[in-house]
Amino acid sequence: MCTSGTSCGCATATADSTPAAVDAVDGVRTTYTVSGMTCSGCANNVSKQVSTVEGVTGVEIDVASGTVAVTSDAPLAIADVRAAVEKAGYSLVS
Repeated sequence: MCTSGTSCGCATATADSTPAAVDAVDGVRTTYTVSGMTCSGCANNVSKQVSTVEGVTGVEIDVASGTVAVTSDAPLAIADVRAAVEKAGYSLVS
């Protein structure tokens, strides 16, 4: 069960150590660490928000490691990724 305090809906979701979303395409791939994701519901919220950042073509999340791998057409401004992660209710660590 999620302890992040967000409304991720994890009461009905189970934690999964496999990527929550995979959309591999050519481009720039950057991996970020996000704190607070504890279940697939959390991952879905982060993926949904990060996917809205202009230029993002794919998002792959590993809940177990707390990583978010983002594929984009060009390098992204970290401020844009941070804002998307925070909008989902989590914190970008790096």
